[in-house]
Amino acid sequence: MLRKLTMTLAATTAVGFAAIGLSAAHAAPSVVASPHGYAPGTIVVKTNERRLYLILGEGQALRYPVGVGKAGKQWAGATRIDGKYRQPAWSPPADVKRDNPSIPDVIPGGSPANPMGVAAMTLAGGEYAIHGTNRPNSVGGYVSYGCVRMYNQDISDLFNRVEVGTPVIVTSR
Repeated sequence: MLRKLTMTLAATTAVGFAAIGLSAAHAAPSVVASPHGYAPGTIVVKTNERRLYLILGEGQALRYPVGVGKAGKQWAGATRIDGKYRQPAWSPPADVKRDNPSIPDVIPGGSPANPMGVAAMTLAGGEYAIHGTNRPNSVGGYVSYGCVRMYNQDISDLFNRVEVGTPVIVTSR
């Protein structure tokens, strides 16, 4: 259980940053026309747009800005949410630790240095998650080791809207 809670995820590598306040403009998803071909309840991440869509049905979706994998760390495919965690602890995966050996082995949940932010939803089949961030200036960029990074207010909103088992599609189109 501790291993699951510390979520060995590929994520950001920054340590020692402080939480920064967000304006309300950063925290509200937009209701937009739905990307075509996806069932209601599906999460679609379009890495080229750096946007996450929650398909609502009736031609609508909620759109959130996100940070995505940097060059060489991007991926695409279909998966599902396999866990939901508030204030998760984080353990850097081997490739993050290799690139940044001074990162602690575990960063406690709630710490401003924790790259998971206020909540995380792990994705089945890998070391990735959709998670918050304590570095809001990183949202909208190619910034992670493959995780999908959201403003803390946005991950809290999405967290409350979806369940374990929700389908997730990551695409570069």
